[in-house]
Amino acid sequence: ATGAAFSPAATVEETQFDASAATGANDALIDASHAQDGYVSVSAVSSARIKAQVISGQASSSFDMPQDGTPIGCPLAFGDGPYTVRIMRNTSGNNYVELCSSDIDVALTSEFAPFLRPNVYCSYTASSSCVAKARELVEGCENQGEALRAICTYIVDNVAYDDDKAAKLKDSTGYIPDPDETLQLGKGICFDYVSLGAAMLRSLGIPTKIVTGYVSPDSIYHAWNLVYLDGSWKSVEVSVDPNTWTRIDLTFAAAGGSGKTVGDAKEYTDRYTY
Repeated sequence: ATGAAFSPAATVEETQFDASAATGANDALIDASHAQDGYVSVSAVSSARIKAQVISGQASSSFDMPQDGTPIGCPLAFGDGPYTVRIMRNTSGNNYVELCSSDIDVALTSEFAPFLRPNVYCSYTASSSCVAKARELVEGCENQGEALRAICTYIVDNVAYDDDKAAKLKDSTGYIPDPDETLQLGKGICFDYVSLGAAMLRSLGIPTKIVTGYVSPDSIYHAWNLVYLDGSWKSVEVSVDPNTWTRIDLTFAAAGGSGKTVGDAKEYTDRYTY
């Protein structure tokens, strides 16, 4: 393993919700005071299903929200520029009505900022079990390649693919992974793998994207990570090149290349990035 000299981030960056800085209406709030850090926080109380929508130009992402007012962080994953953030309440079927919205002009402190913090699909804090395990695993690692290998190897060797869970969730929407739960249970689906991987790597200060999309040969809907390293690391499962985003498919590696649930890992089509 090679790469830049490595030491874990001194502090674990977390997302915050500042109610005093939030704007909104209809029991829905949007806090954009940390937009430069790559995220907005949203909160709403509703008896019906609610979603946050983050829009930048032609790109958009949607996030299911808790209905009890618990705030969540939503990444500003489309880079610098104007954004619109909306909170929407379900009325019937797939129909939603806007509760509130906010226009934001985003100037990120770094292009990596959205991918170094937790969000609703990659939830952790400084006291999370997955954060403690990540720091334990990279103790003694001298460079970024060694740290990445330690995290990926642990997940591949200790998290089994959960076929029963995959079958139950096949036609459902709105699933939210829990990195600590995946770590505890030692099993999960592709979204669980990438959420745990992102949580562990981000908490160490390694920029990591969560990407969902389609993989060949049968356009299987799937999830994977993209990791950015200033260095180079190669292994059987992945190849990481210096100074570029590189795909890490932990589920494919853990499943031993079982095409039934993860495809053949030859062609990927990105759809959403978190």
